[in-house]
Amino acid sequence: MREGESEIDDPRFFLSKNGKYDPKAELNATINALFNETRFDDNSTACLFPARKWWLEKELQIKNFPKVTCNEFDKTVERLSPKSATIVFPAAHINSPASMFGHTFLRINSHYKSKLLAYAVNYAAEADENRENAITFAVKGLFGGYYGKYSLLPYYEKLKEYRDREKRDIWEYDLNLSEDEVMKMVRHIWELNGIRSKYYFFTENCSYNMLWLIETARPSVHLKEHFTYHVIPLETIHAAKEEGLISDENYRPSKHTILLRYEELIDKKYIHYVQILQNRPQKSEEIVSSTEIPTQQKRYILEAAIELLEYNYAKSEMEKSEYLDIFYKLSKSRAALKRGDIVKIEDPQNPILSHRAAAFRVGTLHRSGKSYALFGFRPAYHTLEDGSFGFLRGTQIEFLNGNFFFDLNSFKVEELTILSITSISQRSDLIKPFSWRTKFGWDRNYLNDEAVFSAKVGAGLSWGNKYGYLYTMIDPILYATESNLAIDFSLGIVLDGFEKSSTVLEVSQKYYDSSTSQKILSFSYGYMLKQNAQLKLKYEYKQKPSSHITEDENSLKILLTLHY
Repeated sequence: MREGESEIDDPRFFLSKNGKYDPKAELNATINALFNETRFDDNSTACLFPARKWWLEKELQIKNFPKVTCNEFDKTVERLSPKSATIVFPAAHINSPASMFGHTFLRINSHYKSKLLAYAVNYAAEADENRENAITFAVKGLFGGYYGKYSLLPYYEKLKEYRDREKRDIWEYDLNLSEDEVMKMVRHIWELNGIRSKYYFFTENCSYNMLWLIETARPSVHLKEHFTYHVIPLETIHAAKEEGLISDENYRPSKHTILLRYEELIDKKYIHYVQILQNRPQKSEEIVSSTEIPTQQKRYILEAAIELLEYNYAKSEMEKSEYLDIFYKLSKSRAALKRGDIVKIEDPQNPILSHRAAAFRVGTLHRSGKSYALFGFRPAYHTLEDGSFGFLRGTQIEFLNGNFFFDLNSFKVEELTILSITSISQRSDLIKPFSWRTKFGWDRNYLNDEAVFSAKVGAGLSWGNKYGYLYTMIDPILYATESNLAIDFSLGIVLDGFEKSSTVLEVSQKYYDSSTSQKILSFSYGYMLKQNAQLKLKYEYKQKPSSHITEDENSLKILLTLHY
């Protein structure tokens, strides 16, 4: 509730005609409805709004409400068996507009030992990304063009969606809520069943509504006050940590991560068998009986083949009947080899230790024999130059990123990015993704010495190891100026396999529709002073043809970036 107005938009949630805007009227209407029940089953006010009835009895000491029988609510509580709660963070899914910043939902843990039997509480926009293009989805999501609603479903189904199909590693952060506090949350979740509210991509989104539920469980925390103009999923984890809510954490690797681990374990001369088995599962019998392949390598090959099969099936690349037939044959062959070494996957850097989303920069700029003061800001989120500590490797999302320089005589724009998204995915023996990037905004990479607006969408390939990766990109660029088309061929290397430092080098060659060409070189080195402070050194060389200005441009930037 904000300044007396409820954030829920569905009139079915209110018992008073003015309940959304008048809390006192809603309170009186609720008390009146509870005392004057006309139904005494699942359709009664007490069964539809158990959280309200509990609060009135507990906080206002109102007693003697009529007795009702809430079979559906009682069955749900029995099925959930709520004992504790966990906030779940599936990492960013850069290829989905709705999930490019990540996602959060809650897990209601029961008395069962296996967390797979728990239930997930999710909030999402009522939109079908497969039927709407990314631009339509983004615009409607920004301006409240969708309704959002809660859903309650088995946790293992959410794992299949995020971990298996979308190659997203999952982090689970246990909350130190008591059993009574979790039950308060469950009562409120029940009241929201089928209730819709306006969905806003940056504010009233999936993560914001999870904060709502946690505050319902423990009103003494103030999670929503950590946010003003945007709510980013990873930032909500930071907020929960600052409020002292996180008691433990757990990591679940995606199928993609598991497959990469098998690639490390399987000898190069055997890795091709994993792909062969996808179409010729009968080959598994030959592998089992082979006297040349070591037994443990056989186990790894067959286990990796099963993981890859499940990965491909989750992406809808085969029919269920075909999947089951191949799965049976591979599993049967693997069982014949008996138990082997357990594949261990080392936990990556915990996202909760990564830098915050917003950034402010100060520093100096040295260009063409002159020195300037430089400052910049960014509301969200992360760049390749920030390093990959705690983030999905090879990804970049910048929104409203600005850098400006000035001296006593001038104030100019260095760059002003509306939106920049990069997904540089490394290819391997088993997984062969394409890389892509897009950017809309002003920068000084054009032929003249002014900040010019451009739009680009490019694609390419990348290869790497644990220390870094190499990429090559082709970017068609549209400029808002006289020579308005160019093709940019780029080659880059990123060294991010170190805890505190990151290095990015990119060399590009542009060809304009005016028959002019241009070389650009960019080198940056960043060192993490602490979690939310980075010192960066950046050198850029930009060829400026003589028909536009007199000399090529060399610039050196020294920046201190503070994240908050």
